[in-house]
Amino acid sequence: MTLDALVHETKDHLGHGIAVASDLLVDHASGCQVYMTNGQAYLDLTSGIGVTSTGHCHPTVVKAVQAQACKISHSQINMFYSQPLLTLIQRLKRYTGSLDTFCFNNSGSEAVESAIKLARHATKRPNIIVFEGGHHGRTLGALALTGSTTIFSAGFGPLMSGVYYVSYPNPFHCSSKARPGHTNEHCIQFVMNQLDNLFKQRCPPNDVAAILIEPVLGEGGYVPAPPGFFQCLRAVCDAHGILLIADEVQTGFGRTGRMFAMEHWGVEPDILVMAKGIASGYPLSAIAARKALMDTQPSGSMGGTYVGNVIACAAAVATLTVFEQEKLLSNVQARSAELLLRLRDELPHVLPSTIEVDIRGLGLMVGLEFAGAPVGFAERVTQYARDNHRLLLLTASIYETLRLIPPLIIDQTTLDDAITRLIAAVQDVVQDLADDGQWLAEK
Repeated sequence: MTLDALVHETKDHLGHGIAVASDLLVDHASGCQVYMTNGQAYLDLTSGIGVTSTGHCHPTVVKAVQAQACKISHSQINMFYSQPLLTLIQRLKRYTGSLDTFCFNNSGSEAVESAIKLARHATKRPNIIVFEGGHHGRTLGALALTGSTTIFSAGFGPLMSGVYYVSYPNPFHCSSKARPGHTNEHCIQFVMNQLDNLFKQRCPPNDVAAILIEPVLGEGGYVPAPPGFFQCLRAVCDAHGILLIADEVQTGFGRTGRMFAMEHWGVEPDILVMAKGIASGYPLSAIAARKALMDTQPSGSMGGTYVGNVIACAAAVATLTVFEQEKLLSNVQARSAELLLRLRDELPHVLPSTIEVDIRGLGLMVGLEFAGAPVGFAERVTQYARDNHRLLLLTASIYETLRLIPPLIIDQTTLDDAITRLIAAVQDVVQDLADDGQWLAEK
């Protein structure tokens, strides 16, 4: 049986709930390139959905993993300590400020649920407030907190109770955007008013354990919170004894040009959730909080069979070494400026007058929303990018939005190549549109 035939035969035996974007069969990867079994190389602007921040198979990470695998592969955390775990905690403390105590998990969803468990333990309150458009995971508890799209939660109810939603401050979709003199302050005040009404009408603040938020919406479309918002949110939490949880699963570990995105606003959360880029592709996640907060939990109330896996911890330590030795944060800041400048200079000019593009983001977490585009526009860009230009892209949100999340090691030449391929793919899709901006096939 050929490899292509094996792919097609295996489709019938992979759970239908798992969506696979193409029939490509990967062989290996290096840096920003992914190589298929047919020998073709694809330039990767997905990083495994924000995971392989140090690039695919970074030599420093590979060496650390190989060395640890020769010693012990599963050092169960309830049985004894491991050196990679101890080293990782010491290294993480350099970046987490007063949040000096850690609890480890395997995935972002698990870490989010650990944060909720900690918040409920510490405050002895039941309720959690989250934001529309936020994505916090696919496990049953995390699903109740996820408002990016209904595909993740449809049919899985009843979900966890005690969850309340308010709007995320999204300037591009602000209800008062069309009013003369509109500023980000209008968006912020709109959300603050919603919180105030929620406290008065449905959920008294002394029943709220935590407010959970992504500093930059992930699946919700790569929308950074506007300046000043987190100061307002911090003030609300402090006034009512509510814990502020920052879900930095996707924004953490340099993705936005700071080690953690909350640094952009100078606001420290009570609980910090991290995953994805923490270990360059190995399953590891964690929450960080002050020791006094962590100490409110009974011993044995947290954990799991694989949490703090010794190989994943070794990979995480090596990941931090790469960050420091190769000055990845500086590279992210430089590449981000180049990416945003070129996109804003070139992308609007290849679109018809019926489509407006909002180019936004922080660091190398950039969203492109095509307002006025027909349904399926963004998805077709990803298809044409992959099939015509060997560029890997992802969509996001309920709107026509692309997200760009290249490895943080990407250099200027590779980034320029990626932008050229991206714009070419958009031009390809534009050729499929009629004069009124709708699909030609639908006329």
